[in-house]
Amino acid sequence: MKFFVDTADVAEIADLAATGLLDGVTTNPSLVARTGRDMFEVLAEICGLVPGPVSAEVLATDLDGMLREGHRLAEIAPNIAVKVPLTWEGLQACRRLVREGISVNVTLCFSPGQALLAAKAGATFVSPFVGRLDDVAHDGMALIEDIVTIFRNYPSSIRTEVLVASVRTVPHVIEAARMGADIVTMPPKVLRALASHPLTDRGLELFLADAAKSGVRIA
Repeated sequence: MKFFVDTADVAEIADLAATGLLDGVTTNPSLVARTGRDMFEVLAEICGLVPGPVSAEVLATDLDGMLREGHRLAEIAPNIAVKVPLTWEGLQACRRLVREGISVNVTLCFSPGQALLAAKAGATFVSPFVGRLDDVAHDGMALIEDIVTIFRNYPSSIRTEVLVASVRTVPHVIEAARMGADIVTMPPKVLRALASHPLTDRGLELFLADAAKSGVRIA
């Protein structure tokens, strides 16, 4: 499974990228706005930090506008993936951009039917939003299971990767991995939380205490 981080915080991305554990980045207009910086400047900097895909979202909702903005975003760097919404216009834009060799992330997916349409349109990635479904008393992870199962039925024709989005917790990540999703994008705090366990902390304390008592030195 590939790990993407969902943020536009350049310092945070640089720190995580230095670990070698980061495969890509997803951004959206809200995340970029929080930086208080020029969007194109921020995206260019992120693309220089991460060799993998960096999702950048269009603002237009009409086909011509999405194509125009998609082309402008794709000019930033070769690893930009243009994000378009899962609407009829977004699906048309996806098909056109993909045919031009531009990676496309179809976002705001909330049903298996929508995911199938994104795959038919040739999307590089489709982003089902699990947390937002959970917020309205639907099982977000059940959607992931449905999409992964359906996509696996057509290995020769569906190349779209399932990018699990709106992730809120470590269990979301683990469940997505168990189901066989291709990618999870998560806030930095969730990615860091994957490394945390109280028994790891306690075990380390005990090892260090025993070493101190015995006077063991390595260097």
